[in-house]
Amino acid sequence: MTAEGFLEGRRLQMARGVLLQCIMGGYPPARFYGSDDGDLALVAEPSMIHPLPWSDEPRALAICDADELSGESSNLSTRGQLKNVIARYTACGLVPVVATELEFFVFAPNTDPTQPFRPPVGLDGRREDGQAAFSVSSNNGLRPFFSEVYKCMAALGLPRDTFMHEMGVSQFEINLLHGDPLLLADQTFLFKHLLKEVALKHGLSVVCMAKPLAHTPGSSMHIHQSIVDIATGQNVFSDDHGQPTAMFRHFIGGQQAGMADFTALFAPNVNSYQRLCHPYASPNNTCWSHDNRAAGLRIPASSPVARRVENRLPGADANPYLAIAASLAAGLHGIEHELEPSAPIQGEFEVPDNLSLPCTLHAALERLKRSQLARELFGQEFIEGYIASKTMELTSFFDEITPWERRVLAAQA
Repeated sequence: MTAEGFLEGRRLQMARGVLLQCIMGGYPPARFYGSDDGDLALVAEPSMIHPLPWSDEPRALAICDADELSGESSNLSTRGQLKNVIARYTACGLVPVVATELEFFVFAPNTDPTQPFRPPVGLDGRREDGQAAFSVSSNNGLRPFFSEVYKCMAALGLPRDTFMHEMGVSQFEINLLHGDPLLLADQTFLFKHLLKEVALKHGLSVVCMAKPLAHTPGSSMHIHQSIVDIATGQNVFSDDHGQPTAMFRHFIGGQQAGMADFTALFAPNVNSYQRLCHPYASPNNTCWSHDNRAAGLRIPASSPVARRVENRLPGADANPYLAIAASLAAGLHGIEHELEPSAPIQGEFEVPDNLSLPCTLHAALERLKRSQLARELFGQEFIEGYIASKTMELTSFFDEITPWERRVLAAQA
C-alpha cells in the first residue's frame, strides 16, 4: 500500500482463504474458510508500524490483525488466537509472561535444492567446519552481517538479551527479553523477517527450518513461560516462602495434557520431525524436570521470582503466535481444571508411552483431528482449517520421491 493511502486510513482487505494458504501456495476447499471466500480487514497495530532500516528506498512494515468486516477478530487468525488466550488469562486476574529463544542457520545461497546447504565463506576466506560452538569469536567471519542485524534490531526496537553461536555448523541463537506474549510473538516474527532480509543484502541465506542439515542439531524456538498475578504483581509459580505453588504444578499438568494434541501446532512441517528424531537436543516428550534438557518441559535453574516453565518442543519453523498461544492455553487449562503433573524426572531416563509425542506430521495431524481439547480452546473452524491446509502440504511431500529412495531402494529386489 502507498504511504499516502495508509496515512489516509484506507482500509486494506484480503480474502479469508489467504489465512489458510499452504506453504506451496494452494488452498484447501472453500468450505474451510467460507464458501463465498469473502474479505477480511487488515487492521494495523499502531505500535507495530516500522520503517525498514535495511531498505534502500523508504518502506515500512505494519503488523496487522485480521478482522472480520463486522469488526470481530477472525477465528482463522493466529494473532487473534493468541489475543484470545491472553484475554482468558486476564479474566482470571492473571498475566502470562513469555520469552522466546530462536535458533537459525546462516548459509551460502542454495540455488540447487537437491544439494545440501553449505556454510558461507567468511572474512577469512574459509567456510566454518562446525568447531565454533559458544566461541567468543564464532561470528567474526560474518561480522558485517551481524553488525547490520544488531543495528536493524535497535532501529526496530527489538531488545536482545544474548546472542551466541549454537552447536550446529554456522548455527546461531538469540534470546529475546521476556515480556507480554503478544509483543514477544510480534518481535519473534519481526526478527525472523529481519534476518532473511539483511542476509539477502549480504549475499547470504538465513534458514529457519527445524532440521536443515543431517547429523547436526536442529533449530528450536523454546518458549519460557511464567504468570503474574494482576493484583499483586507476583509470580504465581512461587509462594511467599519461595516454594513452588499448586498453580505451578497445575500449569505443568496442563502442558502435559495438551502437548500431544498440539504437536502439529508446535511442529508444523514434515521437516519438523527430523529435528525431533534426536531426543537429547530436541526432546519429543512431555516429561518435566528441574534443569534437564532431555525433558520436553524444563524448569530452568532460577530464583523463585523467576520460576518458569520452558516448553522445548517448538521448532524454529513454528508460527510464534500459534506456538505461544497453544502453550499458554494448555497451561491455563491445567490451572482451571487443577490438573496434576506426572512425577518429575532427573538424569537419564526412558520416556513412558503416555508421555511420548507423535513422531511424524501424519501422526500429529491424526492426533489433532481427534482432539476435543483443541476444538474447545481454538474453535472448530480454526482446527479444521489448519488440518486441511497441513494435509495438503503432507500430500505434496508424498508426491515426490526423495534422493534417498532412489539411491537406496532402486537396486532392491
